[in-house]
Amino acid sequence: MTPLESRDKAVAAAKAAMAKKAKETLILELKGLTVIADYFVICSGESTTQVNAIAEYVVSEFLKERMRPLSIEGKGHAHWVLIDYGDVIVHVFEEETRAYYELEKLWLDAPRLAAPEEQGR
Repeated sequence: MTPLESRDKAVAAAKAAMAKKAKETLILELKGLTVIADYFVICSGESTTQVNAIAEYVVSEFLKERMRPLSIEGKGHAHWVLIDYGDVIVHVFEEETRAYYELEKLWLDAPRLAAPEEQGR
């Protein structure tokens, strides 16, 4: 089994999130902008229940490929769940929390990749 490239991981995470009806799914390419990660996947859920469902589904889909997260933060309150895969970090926000932190505005200079549904998948 060949490990996925960072870009493919980011797209796979976005697809998994959207399978659980995540809203406003966005992939930011951070290569050359920070050492934190190569990609951020940012999405929203309408409730803490949906945020947890999205996060759990992303993790379960990656486990099928034998990829375990380095860490998962925020599952207890589920307003902002961060799933760290090293090169890809998935941020699953409750809508109000996403609007408050505006994480994507911190990375305005980061190229945005088309979400999987926009790629015709």
